[in-house]
Amino acid sequence: MPDSPSEPVTDPARPTDHRATRRIRTRTDPSVRVCFVCTGNICRSPMAAAVLRERLAEEGLTDRVAVESAGTDGWHAGDPADTRAAATLLAAGYDAGHTARRFEADEFPRHDLVVALDTGHLRRLRALAPGPAEAARVRLLRSFDPSPGAHRLPDVPDPYWGETEAFAECLEMIEAAMPGLLTEIGELLPDRGGDSDEDGDRDDAGAAHRGADHGGAPRPG
Repeated sequence: MPDSPSEPVTDPARPTDHRATRRIRTRTDPSVRVCFVCTGNICRSPMAAAVLRERLAEEGLTDRVAVESAGTDGWHAGDPADTRAAATLLAAGYDAGHTARRFEADEFPRHDLVVALDTGHLRRLRALAPGPAEAARVRLLRSFDPSPGAHRLPDVPDPYWGETEAFAECLEMIEAAMPGLLTEIGELLPDRGGDSDEDGDRDDAGAAHRGADHGGAPRPG
């Protein structure tokens, strides 16, 4: 059952203003925090998190960027990733360890980027945000993919109701968005273009960029 498309998506590909929102950091914080969100947090968002963690490890940025994932709904809270999602990740050389959870409004202040897997999630997350600054941190994953297809079809489709091939296609879309997402993260890092406060901690992560994992029974993720 798709998320309710009650309000239009507003220009999800506007240029980013990294001063638009601010997250105060302590010296023990990672410089950047990213959270991927789908519906049940057992398919798309944990796959995206696994891929980003691997790319960050390749870049030597594991200690500087914290990666999480969550769902707009809590049907699967405490569950591992869908077995097909896990198998797809493992076959491609990614880690598949995961415990599902629900995304809560009070966690917006700790994230620099909240990355929605489809436009339904984008709407729900922006509606959940406590204010415009937090809503501006929500971005659509495929907005980081410069290919024409990503702009024509901005959602990563829910693979839950499909066959194994649907999970492989989901992974391909996620991987295609990673170079652009890594560029965005690099711009948020203090020594790569992000802002710093007087103590040398980056105090701001901004974004000016503004579907459906599941429905029926069993609840997909």
